Amino acid sequence: METLTIGDLSARSGVAPSALRFYEREGLIHATRTSGNQRRYERAELRRVAFIKIAQQVGVSLEEIRTALASLPENRTPTKADWSRLSAHWRHKLQERITVLERLRDQLTGCIGCGCLSLQRCKLVNPADQLATRGAGPQMILNPPD
Repeated sequence: METLTIGDLSARSGVAPSALRFYEREGLIHATRTSGNQRRYERAELRRVAFIKIAQQVGVSLEEIRTALASLPENRTPTKADWSRLSAHWRHKLQERITVLERLRDQLTGCIGCGCLSLQRCKLVNPADQLATRGAGPQMILNPPD
């Protein structure tokens, strides 16, 4: 069976060798060792790395990724069906991120509701800092009024 060096896996996946070593320490990917103690990865690990990379891009934490990968029999590489099943759990989180990003895009040039950008405008959008009662941060983006 053909194996990949850490450099090969890094070049093919676009993930830095340091990140691959981190993923291995965290149990997300697996390597064997040569007699010279060099890492060797089965080609299937490339799919696991792609799975991790895409899941992170949509905001899934490493702990959630670890749990998802651990749910696969014998730590196998995720199949298309696995991805469909596992990603279904993340759809709500992804939709929330999309909603926040759309609000940010649409309101990028205006007030973000944090009380600091424009005291004159905030007298209209956020009089007496009413948004502070909803929590810290840019409430007009994170938690807009209905």
